[in-house]
Amino acid sequence: MVKWVMPCSISWETGMISRYGNAHRARMVGRWHPETLAADRDVVLFCVPTPPHFDLVSRLLPALSRRTLCLSIAKGLDEHGRTPADVFSQVLGTKIPHGVLYGPMIAEEIRAGKPAFAQLAVNGGDGMRKAVALFHGTGLHIEAASDPMGIAWSAALKNVYAILFGVADELHLGDNMRGHLAVGALAEISAIVTHFGGLAATPYRLAGLGDLITTATSAGSHHHELGRLLVRGQRDAIHGEGIHTLDILHQGVAISFEAYPLLGLIDACVRDPDNIHTKVQNYLDALDRLTWAKVDQTGADASQNRNG
Repeated sequence: MVKWVMPCSISWETGMISRYGNAHRARMVGRWHPETLAADRDVVLFCVPTPPHFDLVSRLLPALSRRTLCLSIAKGLDEHGRTPADVFSQVLGTKIPHGVLYGPMIAEEIRAGKPAFAQLAVNGGDGMRKAVALFHGTGLHIEAASDPMGIAWSAALKNVYAILFGVADELHLGDNMRGHLAVGALAEISAIVTHFGGLAATPYRLAGLGDLITTATSAGSHHHELGRLLVRGQRDAIHGEGIHTLDILHQGVAISFEAYPLLGLIDACVRDPDNIHTKVQNYLDALDRLTWAKVDQTGADASQNRNG
C-alpha cells in the first residue's frame, strides 16, 4: 500500500490535513501540523494553489525522507513567476523526489467513474512507480513525461487562453472561430513554453492541448465562464488561476505580449472589458494585414529573383 498525505487547500496554514486510504475516501484527522503527517509518507500530494507552494514545501522539507515523492497538481504561477515545478526544483533539488501531474482530469467526472488523463513528470528514482500505484484503479490514466517545466507552463497557460474561448462563444462567433483559437493558442503556448526552457512539442500533449480542449469546451469550466462574464460586463466575478497568471506575466516575467497576438487580445479584454467585440475585430483585421504583408513580400522576392 502506498501511504500518502495531502495538504488541504482550504486551511493549510492551520495544518488541516486530509488522508486517503485504499478506498480513496477522505476523512479529516484534526488540526495536526502538516509536517507531522507528512513524515514517513510515500507520497505528499499538493492540492493547494501555486502561491503557497514555496512556503509549504520549505516548511515540510525537514520532515520529508529521501523516499517521499512530492507531487503537485496546481496550475499557475506564484508571486515570483515560479511554477510548482520551479518551486520543487528550487527547494527540494535532488534531495527529495518530486513531480507534477497535469491533464484533463475534472474531479466531478472522476468521482462519477468516468475516465481522466494526465501527464506525469518526475525527477527520477521510483517516483513514477509510486504515483502510478497511488492512482491505480481510480480511472486516472497516466502518461509518463520528461519535461516538467514544459507541462507546468502548458497547464498554467491553458487557463489563460481558455478565457478567450468563452469570449468567442458569448459573442456568438461560431465554431470556425473556435478552431482558429485552438490552433493559435497552441502555437503561442508552444512558443512561450520554449522561451521558459520547455520542449516545443510538450503543449501538444495532455497537459496542453488535452486540458485546453477540456477547459475551453466544458460546460462547468470556470475559465471559459470568465470569458462570457467579461463580455457581459460582470467585472466583479473576474478571478481565477488564469487571471492570476496573466497578472504575474505583467509583473516582470520576461515576456513580450506584442509577440503573442492572442495573449495580447486576452490581456486587453481582461484589463478593459469595454467594447470587447471591437477588440476581437481589430485582432482579425490585424491578421488580414499580416497576410497581405506576406503576400506583398512574396511578390517582391519573386520579382527580385526574376530580375536577378
